[in-house]
Amino acid sequence: MSDSPTSERFSPLHRLHVDGGASFTDFAGWQMPVSYGSDLGEHHAVRTAAGIFDISHMAEISVHGPDAAAFLDYALAGKMSTIALMQAKYSLLLDDRAGIIDDLIVYHNADGEYLVVANAGNHDVVLAELAARAKGFDVTVTDRSDATALIAVQGPRAVEILQATAGLAVMDGQQAFDDLRYYWSTGATFGTGTVFVARTGYTGEDGFELYVDTADAEPLWRALLAAGEPLGLIPAGLASRDTLRLEAGMPLYGHELSRDILPAQAGLGRVVHFTKEGDFVGRAAAEAGPPEGARVLVGLASEGRRAGRAGYAVLSGDATVGEITSGALSPTLGHPIAMAFVDPGFSEPGTVLDLDVRGSRIPATVTALPFYKREKN
Repeated sequence: MSDSPTSERFSPLHRLHVDGGASFTDFAGWQMPVSYGSDLGEHHAVRTAAGIFDISHMAEISVHGPDAAAFLDYALAGKMSTIALMQAKYSLLLDDRAGIIDDLIVYHNADGEYLVVANAGNHDVVLAELAARAKGFDVTVTDRSDATALIAVQGPRAVEILQATAGLAVMDGQQAFDDLRYYWSTGATFGTGTVFVARTGYTGEDGFELYVDTADAEPLWRALLAAGEPLGLIPAGLASRDTLRLEAGMPLYGHELSRDILPAQAGLGRVVHFTKEGDFVGRAAAEAGPPEGARVLVGLASEGRRAGRAGYAVLSGDATVGEITSGALSPTLGHPIAMAFVDPGFSEPGTVLDLDVRGSRIPATVTALPFYKREKN
């Protein structure tokens, strides 16, 4: 990730993870659960029933004030002023060269207020960039990260689980959980506190992300587990979250996204709104586009059991034509998959290339992303 942490940080749910037998990994300075014993079991639970993830390491930044929408239109690549109340939108924070500082989700969570959710490793840089870009706008940028816990319930039974959770109730006048469309949100209560519930996620499955005060995080986690265990819900760690997002073709900052990558290279040109009025940071460079011959992101599928990993070379004959950014043996599909940046002449689906897997050449076929799409009812 982009920042070097100065000290370990712990989720407000850390004690529950320890009690639950989780193993931990350092992620952007946070000690986060990587697995509860079986990466494969956790992955399959999300695809068939549901998994519950602690993602409290994410950064939550409030932007509010009369100019909030206009400010976000200038600060981000997307057109945030068109987001309806309680709607969410995926966007990018670009630098002047149109390099990707971070990918974000922005929620229009109240009149004149937006919640910007950034990656944990980019917390400091995103907060600093938003504060710097706010000059001249009547807005206030406030870091809410330390006060906010974030729990994700992902999988085909996620709606049932939220509906069955004791003490969790939709507020009067807000949309019911099962009525929410993808990338919309609703307000709920839990005990004496409130929960902001969004139908968003990073797994390719149906699911919800629940933003809650840190003081209410433990009881909410316990209540969700109690409601979900009869339906197949299990705790899941970052290892399964990574294979799930890879199958869904979702980019990860520091792998598929960085300041050296322009949106068009990563297949995110659609996220940049050139039709919005006025300037935005990175506009001129984004309009100019990547230099001729710049590599583009593709999917790669291969046979057997040996998967290419980040940093492995992609070959055509004797030439190196790309590099893998993420790769794994797909638990759902049963064969290796990867995302890679390759020279544009080798990006057409169906193109056969080779992966250099520790000195062995493994044939791989360029495949359209995503590798996996859930069946929608």
